[in-house]
Amino acid sequence: MIRSEKTRQFIIEKTAPIFNKKGYTGTYLSDLTEATGLTKGSIYGNFQNKNEVALEAFRYNYQQVIGQINKKLQSLERADQKLLAFLIFYKEQHQDIFERGGCAILNTAIDADDGNDLLREEVVQAISNWKKKLETILKTGISNNEIQPVDTAKFSNEMIALIEGSVMMAKTLQEPDILIDNITRLESKIHEITI
Repeated sequence: MIRSEKTRQFIIEKTAPIFNKKGYTGTYLSDLTEATGLTKGSIYGNFQNKNEVALEAFRYNYQQVIGQINKKLQSLERADQKLLAFLIFYKEQHQDIFERGGCAILNTAIDADDGNDLLREEVVQAISNWKKKLETILKTGISNNEIQPVDTAKFSNEMIALIEGSVMMAKTLQEPDILIDNITRLESKIHEITI
């Protein structure tokens, strides 16, 4: 990795938690310079503007989560095990997610919904990818006679909505049991459709 790429990656890694906690509008250039120890010129010498830093920070935050989940999925064969792996991740990692400011998808979706089309498009893509992955797992499970036939789109939507909503409520109210209880509910639902 050449020096400018290392500097760029350093900036992304140092600012990603700030954007996740404070949001795009709540993060100031002074936050970025303080977190990195770099000057404004150094930051904008590697990025066109704050928008580009925020976009890369979201991608980094998202990859931190999806990378861990994908790693777990690679070792699993059955569809029900793969669906449960998503839930196990959130059950085991919820404290870390809370400490990092919550779920990057949810935080960025709320922050970008009415004002930052570039970030909003990135979040829409992340949610679409998550939904497609769940639907593919479900369809494969149905084809392999591992899972009873279900409406894969509805099941995927419910799973994502319950996870995201539970992360938001549990973090905001500082009641992790909200997340754990809803994950347990989803686990039961997966066991009900498992053959």
